[in-house]
Amino acid sequence: MTERITKSMAKNIYYGGGMFALLIFFGLTFDTVKQIPERSNEIAMSHSVVAGKALWEKNNCVGCHTILGEGAYYAPELGNVFQRRGASDESTFKGYMLGWMAAQPLNTPDRRKMPQFNLNEEEVNALSDFFIWTSKVDTNEWPPTIEG
Repeated sequence: MTERITKSMAKNIYYGGGMFALLIFFGLTFDTVKQIPERSNEIAMSHSVVAGKALWEKNNCVGCHTILGEGAYYAPELGNVFQRRGASDESTFKGYMLGWMAAQPLNTPDRRKMPQFNLNEEEVNALSDFFIWTSKVDTNEWPPTIEG
């Protein structure tokens, strides 16, 4: 074998490496697409959950909060707020959310205030259902702590 790489050798390395990378890419894509239905909790999605997600988007909650690690890191993570503030009990959590949303804005010194969105009970319950649904998505243990 010569000590130089010829053009045909370089071409074979290029095409072989490209094919290898494509096989890895397609394999990982197939695996991801196969896992999404199992991990997304889509089967538990109700009309109330969808309405809560619409409220989340309409009020730009992601402008301050994160959910499952996505969004602004100004305010607390809300992907696990159901476990944190509702002790995994739906009626307790919905009661907490009704009180919390009605109390806004809090007069806490040296802290920005969450706006009052004037949501009615049905809207707060829909938002609560969205947070409950989100807490049941398999996120590979994200966030790493209960406080987000």
